[in-house]
Amino acid sequence: MDCTPVFKDVLKASRSLNVLEKDTIDNVLLMVADAAVENTQFIISENNKDLALMEESDPRFDRLLLTAKRIAEIASDLRSVAGLPSPLGRILSENIRPTGLKISRISVPFGVIGIIYEARPNVTFDVFSLCLKSGNACILKGGSDAINSNTAIVKVIRSVLEKYGFDRNLLALLPAGHDETSQLLNARDYVDLIIPRGSRNLIDYVRENATIPVIETGAGICHTYFDEFGDREKGRIIINNAKTRRVSVCNALDCVIVHEKRINDIDYLVGLCSDSGVLIYADEKAYKALEGKYPESLLQRATADSFGTEFLSYKMAIKTVDSFEEALTHISEYGSKHSEAIISENSERIQLFHKLVDAASVYSNASTAFTDGAQFGLGAEIGISTQKLHARGPMALEALTTYKWIIEGNGQVRS
Repeated sequence: MDCTPVFKDVLKASRSLNVLEKDTIDNVLLMVADAAVENTQFIISENNKDLALMEESDPRFDRLLLTAKRIAEIASDLRSVAGLPSPLGRILSENIRPTGLKISRISVPFGVIGIIYEARPNVTFDVFSLCLKSGNACILKGGSDAINSNTAIVKVIRSVLEKYGFDRNLLALLPAGHDETSQLLNARDYVDLIIPRGSRNLIDYVRENATIPVIETGAGICHTYFDEFGDREKGRIIINNAKTRRVSVCNALDCVIVHEKRINDIDYLVGLCSDSGVLIYADEKAYKALEGKYPESLLQRATADSFGTEFLSYKMAIKTVDSFEEALTHISEYGSKHSEAIISENSERIQLFHKLVDAASVYSNASTAFTDGAQFGLGAEIGISTQKLHARGPMALEALTTYKWIIEGNGQVRS
């Protein structure tokens, strides 16, 4: 398929957003939320077509699954986004120069944003709401695993746009082919920004092949370091929550790092994980400490591949270290700059961890499961950025804007 006509239509539609009032955009989002709930059975029936083609044991199955409860939660997120302050037109700086020129820097939309994502149909609603609220049109490129779900959701959203006189091309969904992905990554005349959401392979492919600016999101290799000064009751609960709350999301725990002085506590720290069937890949010290205390069928010796892996399933690695510095080195070598945590009662150690760990979200005595736009008070999120330019961490409305300079004069010319 030649996507150029689609790109042109979306670019044209994006310009119509520049003159819309904030209240008008908010009302559209509220109507889309209502439509999502009203069309729950239709969306679920189309989602079931996708689910039927995926093994339930596949870690992506839970990401793909839509239920009435999840759709209600999505609608709630849409309403939350509608209630947030607009990120547009904010005066970021303002000054009057000796020449008499008044120079202001104000927030504006990017224009057209392309999103490439895998089997997560909820992203379709999230992306639309955040892009519309921030004045951007969007082009979606979902995976073949969720094509029926995504098509149904786009149909529901577009029906609301058309009903209330908006350009339906504010939102476009491309076919799930590789050629369409390539066209989107090279649509420099029409698309201002590309945001990939998904596996490390997807993100690497987008970064290496795009000729449009890219913000990397998604891949999360998350560690929790249990310090020699850690509270084992806190550690036990935090580790279990970070690992088992939702294993298929990017903020799930992948590796527990334990100070060797607390090696005798390791069976207690991971004890709750066995209830969820978490398979542990333990280094030699941790394996000996867990042998006979953690279910034999769920305990294996770690290999080189056990570290630096985003499992997205009920699997977890354990690394023992002999110092705080070694823990930092391990995180630096194997982390993805997503979310890292320390469990410690030593305030000096915690502050050093905050300062020295290079990640978008750095925790002390809390679960990495909180790395989420809604949990950070941002409403829905478009992804978790693991880079440093423009946006970092949960990306929401503010991250979907750039800025322009406004210069107001009264006849000034430069000598």
